[in-house]
Amino acid sequence: MRVVLAEDSVLLREGLVRLLAEASAEVVAAVADGPSLVKAVVEHRPDVAVVDVRMPPTHTDEGLRAAVEARQTVPGTAVLVLSQYVEVAYADELLADGAGRVGYLLKDRVADVDTFLSALEDVVGGGTVLDPQVVAQLFARRRADDPVRRLTPREREVLGLIAEGHSNTAIARLLVVTPGAVEKHTQHIFAKLDLSPDEDQHRRVMATLAYLRS
Repeated sequence: MRVVLAEDSVLLREGLVRLLAEASAEVVAAVADGPSLVKAVVEHRPDVAVVDVRMPPTHTDEGLRAAVEARQTVPGTAVLVLSQYVEVAYADELLADGAGRVGYLLKDRVADVDTFLSALEDVVGGGTVLDPQVVAQLFARRRADDPVRRLTPREREVLGLIAEGHSNTAIARLLVVTPGAVEKHTQHIFAKLDLSPDEDQHRRVMATLAYLRS
């Protein structure tokens, strides 16, 4: 796995470089600001860009804006955002094309190395992985005409776990039900969200996007 890393904290950046190296990933560039991230993605075409949200010069949302620009410049670039904060507008924009290959974790999750590495693999593999707190904040903006309101409480619970990046098998384990029951719920979710038959991973991404926009 080839990685571009954008993090302005020297200690965290070096720590992530070592962690990724120990996991047999190759950090092809480690940068400290948004423009350097975009340049590195264009130059190296990595499997994934790991990006901090708040970087110089204003330490507001430079990292997220650079991640959006990188995906526009090199379509399909996988992005895993690491942040202490949830920036709703740009998180939504990263997900807006429905292509997947996006993750957004709060930095506390990096302390759980297995969770972090699993999220990287899922994002590179085409999935969408979102921290539960990110999901909660985005979900708080639901609209009155939201198609997600058609879902039953159990279906919303399943959709929330899909948005967090869980497979059907993992959801079945978490909810203590059979994989077949989860599959039935996901098919009902797709139908109620008017997602026509398509490649299943794409429908999961589009369902996640509907959930986050609700």
